[in-house]
Amino acid sequence: MKKRIGATVLAMAMVCTMFAGCSSGSDPAPATTAAQTEAAPAGEETKAEEAQGEETKAEENADAGQESGKKYVIGLAMNTQTNPFFVDVKDGVQKAADEHGIELYITDAQDDPTIQMKDVENLITKQPDAIIIDTCDSDAIVSSIEACNEAGIPVFTMDRESNGGEVVSHIGYDAIKSGRMAGQYLVDTLGGKGKIVEIQGIMGTNVAQNRSQGFNEIMKENPEMEIVACQVADFDRAKGMSVMENILQANPEIDGLYAANDEMLLGALEAMEAAGRTGDIVKIGCDAIDDTLDAMKAGKVDATIAEPPFFLGKAILNTAFDYLEGKEIEPYVILDNQLVTQDTVDSLVTKE
Repeated sequence: MKKRIGATVLAMAMVCTMFAGCSSGSDPAPATTAAQTEAAPAGEETKAEEAQGEETKAEENADAGQESGKKYVIGLAMNTQTNPFFVDVKDGVQKAADEHGIELYITDAQDDPTIQMKDVENLITKQPDAIIIDTCDSDAIVSSIEACNEAGIPVFTMDRESNGGEVVSHIGYDAIKSGRMAGQYLVDTLGGKGKIVEIQGIMGTNVAQNRSQGFNEIMKENPEMEIVACQVADFDRAKGMSVMENILQANPEIDGLYAANDEMLLGALEAMEAAGRTGDIVKIGCDAIDDTLDAMKAGKVDATIAEPPFFLGKAILNTAFDYLEGKEIEPYVILDNQLVTQDTVDSLVTKE
């Protein structure tokens, strides 16, 4: 859905308000005498001129790419602030908000869909100009987005999509592509043959589903790549470590590991280090958070798929701002992701 808020609408609303103020209830408005016509229009004419001037100025600013100068308030419903990826997302949103002079109301759902629903309810009561949501669960968030729709508050989503409700624009990375890139890296590195472990994220999110889908598409295209274990660790580092401990005990031979985010990969790395099995397993994650990049530079992690969260945060805030300024925006935006290896990690830019 593309939407443009024009200053013309504002001017029309002001004129309609003036006419509505001339009547009371269902009674017809009293007739205006010639004398009243001479005296009354002075104020009304001034208001009309001001409205027309504002309309012209707004249109000129929009045409010139200038900002209106209006101060906006935007709600930011984050799914968590314990995962470094989403901390960087929030920082990107904040950076863009500061650049535009936007006030943010920020909530943290602690990865709990129920808490996030309450967070959105609270944000609605503050009547912000827009609400940005990074969802905990693609299904659970639908009713919250519908509540925003009923309240007339435009909604923007990032990273994880919603499975319903009216969203003005979504910005994220191609999760299927990320999964395929990770799978292809293991195929190329292992020569098309090996025993593989997959650690999945929160499967109630489209991101986890799509990363796994892309990864498994590549595995099916290479029948000698055998998945010997596949478990869920909910995008969590501690769970990634626990899951990998169990997998290592049950599988004496593992050639490659794909963890659907870097937090789980780093947890799995701890388990491998404790078991003394880091050197014989090719390891790839996704996101390119700072800890993973450091581990790559230290030779402990082989690769990751870069989906820089800071730039994601900036992009969604800038999109919401452009919408509020009356500019045309895209309803669905996919940002570039890329494979990062130990050979290319030093040249990767993830923040400003």
